[in-house]
Amino acid sequence: MAAPKRGRSASAQSKPGRSLALILIAIVALTGGMFASGNTTPRLGIDLAGGTSITLQAENEPGQPNAINKTNMNTAVAIMNRRVNGLGVSETEVQTQGTSNIIVNIPRGTNSEEARQQVGTTAKLYFRPVLATEASGAAATTSPSPSASSSSSAKSTDKPKATSSSSASPSATATSQGRAVTDALKADSTPSATATSSAKASASPSPSASGSSAASDAAAKLQAQYAALDCTKKTAQTTAGKNAKATEPTVGCGKISGVWYKYVLGPARVDGTDVKKAQAVFDTQTAAGWQVQMTFTGSGAKKFADVTAELAKNSQPPQNEFGIVLDGEVVSSPTVAQSITGGQAEISGSFTQTEAQSLANVLSYGALPLSFRTESVTTVTAALGGQQLHAGLLAGAIGLALVVIYLVAFYRGLSLIAIPSLLVSGILTYVIMSLLGPAIHFALNLPAVCGAIVAIGITADSFIVFFERIRDEIREGRTLRPAVERAWPRARRTILVSDFVSFLAAAVLFIVTVGKVQGFAFTLGLTTVLDVVVVFLFTKPLMTLVARRKFFASGHKWSGLDPKGLGAKAPLRRTRRPAGPVAGPVDPKEA
Repeated sequence: MAAPKRGRSASAQSKPGRSLALILIAIVALTGGMFASGNTTPRLGIDLAGGTSITLQAENEPGQPNAINKTNMNTAVAIMNRRVNGLGVSETEVQTQGTSNIIVNIPRGTNSEEARQQVGTTAKLYFRPVLATEASGAAATTSPSPSASSSSSAKSTDKPKATSSSSASPSATATSQGRAVTDALKADSTPSATATSSAKASASPSPSASGSSAASDAAAKLQAQYAALDCTKKTAQTTAGKNAKATEPTVGCGKISGVWYKYVLGPARVDGTDVKKAQAVFDTQTAAGWQVQMTFTGSGAKKFADVTAELAKNSQPPQNEFGIVLDGEVVSSPTVAQSITGGQAEISGSFTQTEAQSLANVLSYGALPLSFRTESVTTVTAALGGQQLHAGLLAGAIGLALVVIYLVAFYRGLSLIAIPSLLVSGILTYVIMSLLGPAIHFALNLPAVCGAIVAIGITADSFIVFFERIRDEIREGRTLRPAVERAWPRARRTILVSDFVSFLAAAVLFIVTVGKVQGFAFTLGLTTVLDVVVVFLFTKPLMTLVARRKFFASGHKWSGLDPKGLGAKAPLRRTRRPAGPVAGPVDPKEA
């Protein structure tokens, strides 16, 4: 039974090239993906690339002593993410720290004062009547038309699937659309509609005539803004209606099912603070799917009943819609079929769970009993970040050089295995970090660089464990090739246990910490996993190959495996067993 086992072992040892080919193919594929994506360098964190770090302290509003909780803080983070991303910053980090702090890290290229104002002020949520709307940009036609919507027999229905409705319904001319907007704005103004005739009867315009003229000018100005608005442009999305007063009509942008729409919105009729509670629920009784349920305060219930009664009188969209506007952006525009009384309402439509929860979070934030105080604003210049990066890379280079010197001096020829292994580990780490930047927004900060430097020692330690096990086998009198195969199972067990402890420490550190410390933990965990991959797929197969070379197999004094230098015992040899007693009769003479 021993012969087949030796045959299988010899077969396994004779094909280490498979493992080497596998890891080389992985390196080529990952490197090719890095160059193909254009992300040839790791994404740098704020402390290396420069930028602004803002620390916000949450405070309870009067009469709300327990408002600082996980749900409210997460909702605030979601809204702040919308704000800073609206500034055109795609690499911003917004996260909670502890129970009452929010950290906002904004890379360079963004005005720090503007960013501070964006994240430090409370969001403004309003319910505004929709006066006009149409698809914007490439999705729009020269003749705008009302957006398609469906009415619910219940209270109100959102239209999450409202796409390009200009081809689905008869389109109005630009002139009639403009007249509809102007008439709607005049209807909302206080001056009388007969102000024009009064002006003709008098040489000096009366107060009512002046008011009517001002309203007409405001309507014309708003109509011009609406005609020029292109909501497919990032600047328009972030500025349209941003600073509009609640008591005045305005324009706005909103995205529905991937299509940007532009709106003319009337004065705010319901404030976000009038919403007492909002939540996403799944309707199992009527099979309506996901919907958002709202509960209003006492005063909010009356306001909402009044505005829905007015909107329900119009059967033609969009005059029967109200826009839910957060920081100038129309996040939803439900239609109204009837007056909604009782202080409770629901928005239903073809919502996914994510869409319903997102809308519920927006509505909840309008009544969020939290305000934020700016604790600190730290600005890191690009020059300072460059100096820190240079210092980190210099420290890493010095550490790597010391490790290489130690390997060459102590292990001599075995360094020809350890150094390429370190190089492969470094290439994999660099390429994966570059790919993780756009994939999961991983940013290489200074603690992450420290984690990579620490990983050099962890990786070198795995090689040393393996080499020392081989040396122990040679000291026992074995030749190199069997020594490598006998040393590997014991070294493998030690390496796995050591790396598991390191990975467990990195995982715990990543979970219980926040901010930049997570960068250290993530890098340490990543390099620990790569250490196992490199040792199993590169170092061990390479060692198996070089063990067949005369320079190493003969135990050359510069190979690092010289039996004499290691104090090895005499080679193990098989000895013949002494012959046993001979069976049969014994010659009396010999006796």
